[in-house]
Amino acid sequence: MLDYKSIIIKRYALGLSYKELAEEFSASKSGINDFIRAFERCEKLSYPLPEGITNYAIYELVYGHDPGTNRRNDSYEQPDFPTIFKQMNERKNMTLVYLWSRYQKDCIAKAAKPYQYRQFCELYGRWCRENCETLHIQAVIGQKMEVDFAGKTFELIDKLTGEITTIVVFVAVLPYSQYIYAEGMVSSCEPQWIEVNNHALAYFGGVPTIVVCDNCKQAVSANKDWIDPDLNKDYAAWADHNLNFLSFLTLNANCSHHLSPSGSS
Repeated sequence: MLDYKSIIIKRYALGLSYKELAEEFSASKSGINDFIRAFERCEKLSYPLPEGITNYAIYELVYGHDPGTNRRNDSYEQPDFPTIFKQMNERKNMTLVYLWSRYQKDCIAKAAKPYQYRQFCELYGRWCRENCETLHIQAVIGQKMEVDFAGKTFELIDKLTGEITTIVVFVAVLPYSQYIYAEGMVSSCEPQWIEVNNHALAYFGGVPTIVVCDNCKQAVSANKDWIDPDLNKDYAAWADHNLNFLSFLTLNANCSHHLSPSGSS
């Protein structure tokens, strides 16, 4: 789907031509022309656009139907994407495969035509892009390294003894470049935590100004109010040796609280 909102703004606020819009949005000139004409004929929408309107809503108002449904697909039963989104976010280990299988069974029960799994996923992805608000954080080159454990663990099986060892995965990310370092760990105790942080710095070839950590026990020893947590003393000492700041990620407040290596604000 085209970024209709940006096209409208750049056409009417900046005065870009159809050719310039086509080049910027990697679209055909005729496609841009057709959309602008349809927008200008639309009685329900005009520039300036209503605050908070999404591309999905613009499409529906301009063309008179949902972008996920057209004449060719009228015979298909439309998935309940708001409910699917809620279940994906609220239920642990929920998968689109499972939700698609339930959707397919419901369709069969009422003699409706279901989408195949690939189409189902494509339509769900489109719905999410157009209906879910996102927060874009301006990253600065080399400023931060974000560290945490990946959600899933793995099992390492010794072929000779059959012994099973649980492997946790440490992940470090540079937000600007989205460069990633990952390492499997047999133990997630404090010495190993500091060791993999060192491995990440060595892999990236430098030291950022700030390391942003989540609420894992290897980094945070006490967290009573999600505002001023107590950092693990050894991790704070590691920061004192390497960095200017550790930053504790305050998920509930959708922000990060910068701490000096000693743990004070």
